[in-house]
Amino acid sequence: MAVQLNHTIVSARDKQVSATFLAEILGLGEPRPFGPFLGVAVDNDITLDYADWGGDGELTRQHYAFLVSEAEFDEIFGRIQARNLVYWADPGHDMEGQINRRDGGRGCYFDDPDGHILEILTRPYGSGG
Repeated sequence: MAVQLNHTIVSARDKQVSATFLAEILGLGEPRPFGPFLGVAVDNDITLDYADWGGDGELTRQHYAFLVSEAEFDEIFGRIQARNLVYWADPGHDMEGQINRRDGGRGCYFDDPDGHILEILTRPYGSGG
């Protein structure tokens, strides 16, 4: 049996807001409820299952990277710009308002409503180019 990631749980202050944000930005289907979660399905049969976080203090920021085609990058980046979201070329948020050209592709980072770092990239790291 091949081992494949099936889903991961994403903590959110408001699972509806955060799941809807991701689905809209990436151009995916509506989040679907499953038990206490709202799942956002991506094209390789993985879901990001949003759950309302009940902890005290700050949420731990996580990083989620999405490999997209050049055309999808243009569409998603257009939605990022239309919403006037701040974006960066790097995960450390040092190169604001820029995209990167790693491995001959394009990539950028932006934050979701809970501060999770989202990334879109057109070439996997180390693929050359």
